[in-house]
Formats: sequence, C-alpha cells, structure tokens
Amino acid sequence: MKTIEANARVVLEYTLKNEQGEVLDSSEAEDGEPIVYVHGYGMLVPGLEAALVGLEVGQSKEVVVSPDEGFGERDDELVLEIDRSDFPDPKKVSMGDEVVAESPDGEEVPMRVVEVKDETVIVDANHPLAGVTLRYSVKVKEVAQASEEEIAEAAAGFEEAGYGGGCDDPTHDHSHDHGNGHGHEHGHSHGQTGDLVQLSSKQPKKPS
Repeated sequence: MKTIEANARVVLEYTLKNEQGEVLDSSEAEDGEPIVYVHGYGMLVPGLEAALVGLEVGQSKEVVVSPDEGFGERDDELVLEIDRSDFPDPKKVSMGDEVVAESPDGEEVPMRVVEVKDETVIVDANHPLAGVTLRYSVKVKEVAQASEEEIAEAAAGFEEAGYGGGCDDPTHDHSHDHGNGHGHEHGHSHGQTGDLVQLSSKQPKKPS
C-alpha cells in the first residue's frame, strides 16, 4: 500500500494553527509526537482525513478545515451552571479544571470549568476548538497496510462512538484523538447535558 486509503496505517508529522497563525499543536513541539492512525475510522477530524486520501510517503499538504468539518460550531446550550456541591471536591474547584459528567444514558461528557462562583460553577462542554477554523500543515512519514488488530481496534472505537460497524468513509469522525492522546474528541451531540447524574475529575492524558 503506497497511498493513503481505507485501512492504511498512517504516520504524519503535523503543525496545527488557528486563523491567526498561532500554533495550537505540533509534532515538533518539545513533547510532540507524530499522528498515528488507521485511515477510514474517524480518528481524525473529517476535513483533515478526507484531504489526506491519495497522499504518498514524503508528500506534504496544507489543509484548511472549517468548524463544520472540524470540531463543530460552539453551542451555547453546552455552557451549564452546576451546583458546586456536585463536584468531587467542591472546595478545590478552579478555573480550567477538566471534569467528566455522566448523562442518564451513561454517556460521558467532558467539560471545562470556565467560572467559579460561591455556590455554583459554570462549565463548558464545547470542545476547546469548537468554532475555530483549523490550518494543518502535514507531511506523510509512513503508509502501510494496517494489521488486523489495528483495524479491529479502530473499528471498535468507531462502533463505541455510535456509528455502527466497519465504516471506511473518510468523511466520518468519532474521536479526533490522533491516536496519540491529542484529546481531540468531538462534542457531537451530547444530548441530555442538562440532566447530568455524576461528575468526576478528568484524568489527564499523557502529553503528545
């Protein structure tokens, strides 16, 4: 397998910038790592994954991804006010904390604390990059046929995200995790965000 297509295991060097040219993430950062993913299972934002089809090792590309094909538009309904007493450690809640809420149907909803009041806390369930136009500079380092184990793992993640089995449509997306803990999970439709049943501290991912 020489070009990026469904079921390819791909390694990319990348730099991600916003519209102002500010670097948001890069494999060349001190703690950076290349993106490693299996193509066709929504492991990248849709706009980026679709733009990579057909690229070969050594090729570079500039990709501009709109919010619709990235992390979505911001949704004001995902900014919630929650009783401070609902937090695992109410006295230690501070700006920027990340927590995970569980909805009645068992879905985990990641949130960031954006304001702390005396009795309540304002949290935002939008992805930090929601509403942002993304500018990726990528270079293909490796392309190979993914192993059966890698494909099965990618497909399982796709099913867990609620898309059903075995889709190789590169315009789909489910985690935006880049395979290296970049934490680009999408807000999709968190649904019953107003009826949260449990809050817990979010375990930090290993920097990539």
